[in-house]
Amino acid sequence: MFTPHPNLSDEVNRNIVQSEVEGGVVLGALQPSTVLQIQTQNHRYTAVLLGGSEALISGHPTYCPEPVHVAIAGSTWGGSMLKQRFIGRGMHLEFCHPGYRTPIVTSRIQEIRECPQAVNAPVLAKYLPD
Repeated sequence: MFTPHPNLSDEVNRNIVQSEVEGGVVLGALQPSTVLQIQTQNHRYTAVLLGGSEALISGHPTYCPEPVHVAIAGSTWGGSMLKQRFIGRGMHLEFCHPGYRTPIVTSRIQEIRECPQAVNAPVLAKYLPD
């Protein structure tokens, strides 16, 4: 259970509690090759986890129409505070794309689902350690 931190604002403490209530995914708790479907207000992303914070992500017509190797930073509440290596409902996914200097921040996450592995082995083998 979360105990409010006296050095954080009431708003930040409320956001932390809300993320616990709404739930999400801790990246470190999932195995490499796990496939997540992340539905935001505007797009449906597919993320194939590669280990650590790395993933192949697709689902945005501009930033990742095809799978792109990215680093998932975590989730934000729309500001600068980041919950690292966490993908949370009601939050915004933030990831570092190799083609852009600043992180990509999605619209608000509505749902997160773990899916059966939908990526073929040769594609995954290129990214996963032996």
